[in-house]
Amino acid sequence: MTIRIRDIHKVYRIGTEKVHALRGVNLEIGRNEYVAIMGASGSGKSTLMNILGCLDQPTAGSYELNGRLTHRMSGSQLARVRNEEIGFVFQSFELLPRATALANVAMPLAYSRRFFWGAKRRARHALEKVGLGDRMHHKPNQLSGGQRQRVAIARALVNQPSIILADEPTGNLDSATSDEIIALFKALHDEGQTIIIVTHEEDIAGNARRIVRLRDGRIVSDHPTSEDPIHQDFLRRALEAAHRQAAAATPAAAGSAAP
Repeated sequence: MTIRIRDIHKVYRIGTEKVHALRGVNLEIGRNEYVAIMGASGSGKSTLMNILGCLDQPTAGSYELNGRLTHRMSGSQLARVRNEEIGFVFQSFELLPRATALANVAMPLAYSRRFFWGAKRRARHALEKVGLGDRMHHKPNQLSGGQRQRVAIARALVNQPSIILADEPTGNLDSATSDEIIALFKALHDEGQTIIIVTHEEDIAGNARRIVRLRDGRIVSDHPTSEDPIHQDFLRRALEAAHRQAAAATPAAAGSAAP
């Protein structure tokens, strides 16, 4: 099991007030799973993402990543886990603006015990893997939004992490470019990569194999995508809307074809 979370609570203090962001979350994610985590604003999904990414620690409960209890680790040990076990992909790309794509992708390797030597070679391979072999020496402002996100994905992959953790990875992209990025995630999953996407978009979540939904700091449903009732209702309504649009367009098309 790659991820095992047991009875996770997270409480923030704002002045004298306590905010319960997570309330007893239990979750397991196996190797090579492709999971979407969904929830409205304030549901706890961002807090859960931060704990999964070892960016924050739970107030109570345990988080086990590849058999290691992260809540018992020191700050330096957590930094090593973030560098070696987790690849991050963010909505806003988080690229260094003055660095080339190659330098951005190689950056995590500067802190890697395993891959410090041969960093440029590994970064080149990662960029080729995401289809940017001809854009290695371009800076972010010379790349499209989709290309910048591909650089971010290459950077996430370069350390051969256990999991890719993507936070709204298509949020700043148009529909066509979003489809390209999701196709890339699918290809990575097909190759054996464990992927966790945090999103509020139902169509993006539908590309995952499993959907976990949060509300008020608790998991309220956890289903394979093909059995998730909310997603299946979304697909039904989308199909009905497509049929209505096609029916509305048919008379107009017939009228324009009449002599």
